[in-house]
Amino acid sequence: MDLTKSLNISAAGMRAQGTRLRVISENIANANSTAQTPGGEPYRRKIATFDNSLDRALGLETVRVESIVADRSAFSRRYEPGHPAADEEGYVLIPNVNSLMEMADLREAQRSYEANLKAIESSRAMLQKTIDILR
Repeated sequence: MDLTKSLNISAAGMRAQGTRLRVISENIANANSTAQTPGGEPYRRKIATFDNSLDRALGLETVRVESIVADRSAFSRRYEPGHPAADEEGYVLIPNVNSLMEMADLREAQRSYEANLKAIESSRAMLQKTIDILR
């Protein structure tokens, strides 16, 4: 395989994982965000979905973020009758963000990002050695 193609593939992977890291960070930051009005919905967790796309200029399939979708799982409820967002029964809806799962996803995305970075560094080193040999 052409080394420049491997650079492009890894760069696409880094872009996708970078977006995933941003979405996960947003989820963690809003894990305790409640609604502003009584009975309103709190922050809803987001998920980045990936897809393969054909880069016609390179003749390669690369990964890309297809979309960022809202997680449709149910909100949990907490009894806090004095809270401004409490409904008539005194319950407040809590975001559907599980901080432990988000941290696990964050670690996975970080490692994928780092793996793509290592692949770029290796390809770059091989290209540099090739240039040195040709001198």
